[in-house]
Amino acid sequence: MYNSKISGLGMYVPENVVTNEDLSKIMDTSNEWIIERTGIKERRHIKKGDGNTTATMGVEAAKIAMKRAGIEKNEIDLILFATLSPDYYFPGSGVLVQELLDIPTCPAMDIRNQCSGFIYAISTADQYVKSGMYKNILVIGSENHSGGLDMTSRGRGVSVIFGDGAGAAVVSREEDLTKGILSSHLHSEGKYAEELALISPSTNRWVPEIIDSNDSEDISYYPNMNGQLVFKNAVVRFSEVIMEGLKHNNLSPDQIDMLIPHQANLRISQFVQKRFGLSENQIHNNIQKYGNTTAGSIPIALTEAWQEGKIKEGDIVVLAAFGSGFTWGSTIIRW
Repeated sequence: MYNSKISGLGMYVPENVVTNEDLSKIMDTSNEWIIERTGIKERRHIKKGDGNTTATMGVEAAKIAMKRAGIEKNEIDLILFATLSPDYYFPGSGVLVQELLDIPTCPAMDIRNQCSGFIYAISTADQYVKSGMYKNILVIGSENHSGGLDMTSRGRGVSVIFGDGAGAAVVSREEDLTKGILSSHLHSEGKYAEELALISPSTNRWVPEIIDSNDSEDISYYPNMNGQLVFKNAVVRFSEVIMEGLKHNNLSPDQIDMLIPHQANLRISQFVQKRFGLSENQIHNNIQKYGNTTAGSIPIALTEAWQEGKIKEGDIVVLAAFGSGFTWGSTIIRW
């Protein structure tokens, strides 16, 4: 029996900074309006021609994670790539990463659980390592949102929230069963699937049908979000799944050394922080700088917190996410 641990972390975001003031020039919004509702001050967007894609950003984050883990490309046994914005409809971005990193013919799998994607991917990696099947697994969360947003006043409720970026982790075998990933807890509730969704293009409404309709008011190919419903569900599910993970490991909220929540909305994170009585030193938020990077948000925030020395050996680190599906989950780690 083995345990698994995160042996290396990396992150990458595009250089192009888009501030709230920048957005106010192209849509009916303001710095104050965005900060009040989301806490976001700026985000990163891919700039046309800069060479960034969902896969290439994942590669840059992966290179850093692999170097920090002290492993070579031929030691990667499996690639798990979490995203809602793959380079292509198919194939998945995991195989593109394999090619770009020149990794031998290891398996690659895309995980489509949106904001919860990294938690689902970490849980999958954990099980493969614990079973003894694989020793080193590359887990990536990466998103290119800016290429598919309605950057007009019509879409401001969604478009001001999202940014581009990638984070990566190497999950490796750990002989000490008291350390590493202790457990993950995953859930979904599909009845709310269309409350946070991108409806088309899809096999139900493919590209020719959209083109033939010639309907300038057709917004089905832009993300749709019932913001109030998402917020209400998020604050409940975040709290439930964090407590589920703590109880499973006989831990209490005051034993959390670092909480890394999915960066959906600063107000949600602050609610959860208050609910568990955590200090500013026990939670890491960076949505103010990067916006919501969906599957990339937890690995980016986790990498940043680790780089800043906020996570030390022996710390109890909690990862938690809620998003489209609805899906949600938590992972408990003894660092």
